[in-house]
Amino acid sequence: MRMHWDDLPTATRDAVAAHTGPIYTATTADTGLNSEIAATLDTNAGRIFVKGLRCDHPRVWTQQREATINPHVAPIAPRLLWAIDDGEWNLLGFEHLDGRPADYSPGADDLPLVAEAIITLSAVCAPADVELKQIEQRLADYVDHPDEAKLLSGDTLLHTDWTPDNVLIVDKVARVVDWAWPTRGAAWVDAACWVVWLISAGHSPADAEQWAAKTPAWSTAPARALDVFATAQQRLWAGIAADAPDVAWKQSLAAAADQWATFRRR
Repeated sequence: MRMHWDDLPTATRDAVAAHTGPIYTATTADTGLNSEIAATLDTNAGRIFVKGLRCDHPRVWTQQREATINPHVAPIAPRLLWAIDDGEWNLLGFEHLDGRPADYSPGADDLPLVAEAIITLSAVCAPADVELKQIEQRLADYVDHPDEAKLLSGDTLLHTDWTPDNVLIVDKVARVVDWAWPTRGAAWVDAACWVVWLISAGHSPADAEQWAAKTPAWSTAPARALDVFATAQQRLWAGIAADAPDVAWKQSLAAAADQWATFRRR
């Protein structure tokens, strides 16, 4: 459940104010699923975006992972300003991005900007000193054989969650937010993740792949690897949709992943 700023304990809010100075207003974010608290703060230090989880939350480890990975993905990601763990809440404070979610619809002006962001990220090596899940681990339950999963392996730092809410257009540049699940894998995987979202937004599978192909890393993907990845996405999203039959966006992505896998098999 998304909480509001004033729902936090006074001591936690005071700990934030020690970094920012007086906090004048707080606006709760209406998008995103990973954080219990997500808000824009107007402070003496300027606008700041804060996100966080309770310290006993089962996913609180993602907070530290996002903080650790931030130096490797800035400036395409918002810069981390501070981190707080007061024993009750774990909070991260980021520079505020005055942007809007990317438009993935066919013909949208944002599409080249998103492709450019994916190109930039595909050149970032996964840091050796940060413990990251590998893409073949994350998709192991959705492939037929471990050798198929190895086709997805690599040493590139991946985002993998290309919902438009995670891609903010700021001054005609696509900035990528919410790095709770950084992953190690092949350089083409983020472009392949984008394909499913493009199909959900109205692109045909062929057109979606043409957009993915504008990223140089796409040409390094063996056809068999793309087939395996598309099938894995089909199975992944089918399971997600089955658990949430009344959630329209999950149903749409499951249908999109099914279209792509069917297209690849043909």
